[in-house]
Amino acid sequence: MGSGQVTDWQGKNVTVAGLGVSGVPAAKVLHGLGAKVTVVNDGDDARARAQAAELEALGITVRLGDGDTLPEGTELVVTAPGWKPDKPLFAAAAEAGVPVWGDVELAWRLRGPDAAPWLAVTGTNGKTTTVQMLASILKAAGLRTAAVGNIGVSLLDAVLGDEQYDVLAVELSSYQLHWAPSLRAHSAVVLNLAPDHLDWHGSMEAYAADKGRVYEGNRIACVYNVADKATEDLVREADVEEGCRAVGFTLGTPGPSQLGVVEGILVDRAFVENRQKNAQELAEVSDIDPPAPHNIANALAAAALARAFGVPATAVRDGLRAFTPDAHRIAHVADVDGVAYVDDSKATNTHAAEASLAAYESIVWIAGGLAKGATFDELVAKSAKRLRGVVLIGADRALIREALARHAPEVPVVDLDRTDTGAMLEAVREAQRLAAAGDTVLLAPACASMDMFANYNKRGDAFAEAVRELGA
Repeated sequence: MGSGQVTDWQGKNVTVAGLGVSGVPAAKVLHGLGAKVTVVNDGDDARARAQAAELEALGITVRLGDGDTLPEGTELVVTAPGWKPDKPLFAAAAEAGVPVWGDVELAWRLRGPDAAPWLAVTGTNGKTTTVQMLASILKAAGLRTAAVGNIGVSLLDAVLGDEQYDVLAVELSSYQLHWAPSLRAHSAVVLNLAPDHLDWHGSMEAYAADKGRVYEGNRIACVYNVADKATEDLVREADVEEGCRAVGFTLGTPGPSQLGVVEGILVDRAFVENRQKNAQELAEVSDIDPPAPHNIANALAAAALARAFGVPATAVRDGLRAFTPDAHRIAHVADVDGVAYVDDSKATNTHAAEASLAAYESIVWIAGGLAKGATFDELVAKSAKRLRGVVLIGADRALIREALARHAPEVPVVDLDRTDTGAMLEAVREAQRLAAAGDTVLLAPACASMDMFANYNKRGDAFAEAVRELGA
């Protein structure tokens, strides 16, 4: 099972590790190709049993409540991306010389000979927005494309479905990259690197190395963030095709082989004739929604990948104009008494919250939730001068309160010790009390939501609902 296509799956013993979003489709696809599939899963709850029944009806073997033992005779393991690399199952596979692929690797191997190339996006924050912007730009250029991967359409469906694509905009997580050794994108970007998921990767170095795999074998451009040296280092270390170029994006004036911003205009000095002297105007900052600094960076990264694929400048402008961000990403909910209320519930880590806080001058900040091992000193120190007040919610709010006491002792803090459904309404009312005309009340929790809400969408909905009650 070396590199290249595995054409004969008939009778191959494949173990699929984990039910869930990627496991079930992978098991069905492999079974359809003639493989003998066994699915193993740690959990044995009602949902797992329902999924198991569906697969068993097709003739697939499912083993619930034991995800650690390698089934006898396994020739390949296909794992869900979230399974940690230190699981006993993987140690057993390594010992038996059995390769381990993720769902992305499987999709990559199952592509046909004329398959659409992949433009790949990874990074700690901004992946989904960048991939959606990229797809919007590619569509504006008249190309058949889709935003796939970690965000919706599964890569297996995109690769094996009837729809014909010219190019795919692919969002990849560090987990997915870890299990995708033979993936070779046309061009790729690492948007930024900040500590996240370190409990999974074991160290910042291992996390960065997995992100950096997105650059392996790139053909045209490795796109990096000029403001984040770690991303440039990953480009340097990557083994790329002859002639592949490093292309930077910056919020400042671009040098040769970079995209950047000059007097409110996005310009390209990478994909032009004579880039020492020439620059191509792509779009205006006002074409980007919202024009917050980190979102301009996302747009530049998307533009760089699209330009690497040969898209004309007008398509960059038209694609950015046509793009509307998902809910809960710096979404302006309403203005009440001269105060803007902004929902960035998607800011589930400190890096995302820092980008969000940098977009406004005077902020009443609603923060807190599950910290996932994060620390808040750097975030608070960088944002202190913008804070007019803070309202803290959620399980790990004390960590943020202590950072505020250290780095912003003069900022008034309201600490809400309640986790019921009415907590968000009280948080918004307290924020209104702290805010003056011209301020922005910003929900950018810097934490995950599961202590109080099903997910960050529900948290954002609760905030928007509370703001509407204020307005009423």
